[in-house]
Amino acid sequence: MTFQLDSRLAADTFLVGDLPLCRILLMNDSRFPWLILVPRREDLSEVHDLAPSERAILIEEATLAGERLKIYLGAKKINIAALGNMVPQLHMHVVARFASDAAWPDPVWGVGEAARYEPDLAARLVADLRRMLDCALFKES
Repeated sequence: MTFQLDSRLAADTFLVGDLPLCRILLMNDSRFPWLILVPRREDLSEVHDLAPSERAILIEEATLAGERLKIYLGAKKINIAALGNMVPQLHMHVVARFASDAAWPDPVWGVGEAARYEPDLAARLVADLRRMLDCALFKES
């Protein structure tokens, strides 16, 4: 079996690239700068489905993404969560939060309508994120 991204994640995001374990995606909602990390493994729905060594890599990659987002955007807080209620494929959210954002201080889920990125802004942001995270466009699993 080969890794396949959930169709809902694919529809709602822009590809940033791959880290050693995870595919990195940018959520298409400009209200909340929001990365999604998806381990490139088949049939995972829970963190405990990963091998212990891969759990550690997932946490390190989420930490890296959060640190870089916070520095790049000057975020007040970084929220990291693995919910999976709507999309069962294991994925981790890394969301940059600001006291001025539409949901502060509450969670971002279910708040208003997504504000899609303008294509030029999305392209610039993805390019910046690739450089900051040192992502390969597609590393082989």
